[in-house]
Amino acid sequence: MPRRLLLGVAGLAAVLGGIGYTIWRPEQEQASEPVPGFWGLQWETPQGDVLQAKLFQGRPLLINFWATWCPPCIEELPLINAFYRENTVNGWQVLALAVDRLGPVQSFLSKNAVDFPVGMAGLSGAELGKSLGNLSGGLPFSIVVGAGGAVLHRKLGRLAATDLAQWSRLK
Repeated sequence: MPRRLLLGVAGLAAVLGGIGYTIWRPEQEQASEPVPGFWGLQWETPQGDVLQAKLFQGRPLLINFWATWCPPCIEELPLINAFYRENTVNGWQVLALAVDRLGPVQSFLSKNAVDFPVGMAGLSGAELGKSLGNLSGGLPFSIVVGAGGAVLHRKLGRLAATDLAQWSRLK
């Protein structure tokens, strides 16, 4: 009986250790699953063109969900634009998905141009964000997808320069 008890305790310790590691390991390691179905998606741009997700495949990608009615979203766009300008040469791409209506986005971009592509995700963008890990549906929400298609990082809330500097080292 003591041997069974010892094996049972050892087995329980291994299971709990595995669960603990899964919960407490760094987010970068946890979020390594592929983005399900993402590469088959497409969005209309504010200019009326079609933007296909598959065009971003194979290189690191920062995806930012934003809206014109979201002050932190608006505040971080110049920072994201600077990141894009500085890191395009290193293979980085940026895709902004507007969880908004077309008119306000067009008006905003006419006064505040960005260098990276913008897709109109509309209200369904909140659902897409949830499928990518934004369970609360809040904005802004950003994810980093590595060149291999795996999600390397997620962040809900306004980005800081330190976030982008850290992410620029990921691939």
